[in-house]
Amino acid sequence: MIKREVKNCQPYEAPKHFNMSALRLHGKDESGITKFWVGMSHFLPKGGAEYDESPVEKVYFVLSGEVTVYSKDEKEKFVLGPTDSIHIGSGEGRTLVNESNLPATMLVIVNYPNS
Repeated sequence: MIKREVKNCQPYEAPKHFNMSALRLHGKDESGITKFWVGMSHFLPKGGAEYDESPVEKVYFVLSGEVTVYSKDEKEKFVLGPTDSIHIGSGEGRTLVNESNLPATMLVIVNYPNS
């Protein structure tokens, strides 16, 4: 077992993200996990991520605040509040934004390619 404390976790730059801060909680380098990694993202009001498609699966789990996830071309809109989660499939695109006036915190679980 490997315990990680937030105070010891390192921030990372998430491509195409804005007005947010991200911490890597668990992964290959942090705790030896080989199948997936776990991060925690803090989004300021109006912060988010530009549209992107990824070859890996993701789960977003909102801890506090509110995050809105849009599908490709914004055809679908999912508003996630505390304890809500969403699965983003391999190759599925998304845009996400904190449309509220309060910060939002979200756990991010992502599988490694070819895991």
